[in-house]
Amino acid sequence: MTTTPPAVAQDAPLLVLTQRRIWIIFSALIAGMMLASLDQTIVSTAMPTIVGDLGGVEHQAWITTAYLLATTIVMPVYGKFGDVLGRRNLFLVAIALFTLASVGCAVATGFWQFVTFRALQGLGGGGLMILSQAIIADIVPASERGKYMGPLGGIFGLSAVAGPLLGGYFVDHLTWQWAFYINIPIGITAFAIAWFTLTLPHKRATRRIDVAGVLLLSAATTCLIFFTEFGGDAEHGWSAPGTWAWAGGLLVAAGLFVWNETRAEDPIIPLGLFRNPVFVNATAIGFTLGLGMFAAIAFVPTFLQMSSGTSAAESGLLMVPMMVGLMGTSIWSGLRISRTGRYRAYPPTGTLVTASAMLAMTTLTAATPIWLICVYLFVFGAGLGLIMQVVVLVVQNAVDPSLVGTATSTNNYFREVGAALGVAIFGAIFTTNLSERLTAVFTGAGASAEQAGQATATLDPQTLAQLPEPVREGVVAAYAESLAPVFWYLIPFMLVAFLLAVLLKQIPLSDTAGMVARGEAIGGEEARAHEQALRAAAAPSPTRPGAPPQN
Repeated sequence: MTTTPPAVAQDAPLLVLTQRRIWIIFSALIAGMMLASLDQTIVSTAMPTIVGDLGGVEHQAWITTAYLLATTIVMPVYGKFGDVLGRRNLFLVAIALFTLASVGCAVATGFWQFVTFRALQGLGGGGLMILSQAIIADIVPASERGKYMGPLGGIFGLSAVAGPLLGGYFVDHLTWQWAFYINIPIGITAFAIAWFTLTLPHKRATRRIDVAGVLLLSAATTCLIFFTEFGGDAEHGWSAPGTWAWAGGLLVAAGLFVWNETRAEDPIIPLGLFRNPVFVNATAIGFTLGLGMFAAIAFVPTFLQMSSGTSAAESGLLMVPMMVGLMGTSIWSGLRISRTGRYRAYPPTGTLVTASAMLAMTTLTAATPIWLICVYLFVFGAGLGLIMQVVVLVVQNAVDPSLVGTATSTNNYFREVGAALGVAIFGAIFTTNLSERLTAVFTGAGASAEQAGQATATLDPQTLAQLPEPVREGVVAAYAESLAPVFWYLIPFMLVAFLLAVLLKQIPLSDTAGMVARGEAIGGEEARAHEQALRAAAAPSPTRPGAPPQN
């Protein structure tokens, strides 16, 4: 660990990390994670109705891509600024931004306006994700951190059940806008909990903030996503000049970013991190995992609604097996890592399990039994649960405590770059094939080319149910034939992730929390002794003046 820690000046006295304080701080993190995780499960269920209502079926991949792009851009910012300035105020900003953007999504009247507010949601969601992981590393040693995966896994499990139920109820009985209105009370509650319970040191920067690095990294990320989006889009394609203009912008911005980072006083992503082989390996695993994982997850609810004929609520509930599998293996692996101190076996196993589930999903058709789809999703989730949080733990344990936020955000950044690439590329393949097949179905039923295009753009589950039986069967077949083959393209990335996971090195897990290592807090036996001393000092003494008389 040769990276230089950022120079900061601390205003607050040392924090005493008793077990009670750790759980109080952890409650604030759980509230923030509930906000973000519940939103994702609700939106995925409501997406077919949203794109049909706003007229954007052929561009529906942008709903996910915009959120992921915004999340990806701000991750390094939250990570670095949290290391330099402290994480409490940034966490509050993330909650507020996510909540306000939810209101914007609910009142949006056009598809691209909706996409814009989803991007703003991503700016808040990226902070909730990164800061939660970094704060856990601040207050809990790596050797004990696995035990805290359980409550976080429970939040995702609860969201996996509550989100589809709420999203389905809103779509079937109210309006899809309520999928975003629900974030308002949750966001206000999360903000209040964090305001009163998230007690963390405040810092001030003593070195110049790398504004140029932030701008160049944002530009490079944006160019990368637009390059893949234009390349996979039927209106442009890989041979279009506009597509390669984005590629040129990517090369220029990336080159300038690396040049800037070698000269910045306090770089947003210190290049010294990439001299750490454990960090590089774990980050590469996250990148390849992101390519396959998010592309697979993004369109499964749509497949279930449109190809299997299930309602919005039912399609969301069918995602519960995936979250149950993820939650179960995440909790189990976390407890095992805390008990044994060893993590190396879990990522290779997880990648193989996930790849096997993807292989099974290549056989999906409109006739595939629902129970079998649930089995595939359970196996898929179980594989992810063995990888995702373990990789983050490995990264945090491999770097200097002063850079835990920066390392966490950089690892997540490359995973989200992979996710955005996966959703953009494979989402474009799916939607392009889907648009062609749907247009052929409607023209074959006697519609003109213009009518077929309009019907394709505004198709939602409610409209599908009203179509004549032959047309409805054609639409169902189009969805099934467009999505299932995409899984073949994802499997190679999971096999690459397996090879990288096999090479992951086992190093001892630290028994010191990040804040303790940086001299910002006291923990363990020292914290317990300090608490006992305070209790003893507060207890009344019979020999002290003013003490009550003894009977």
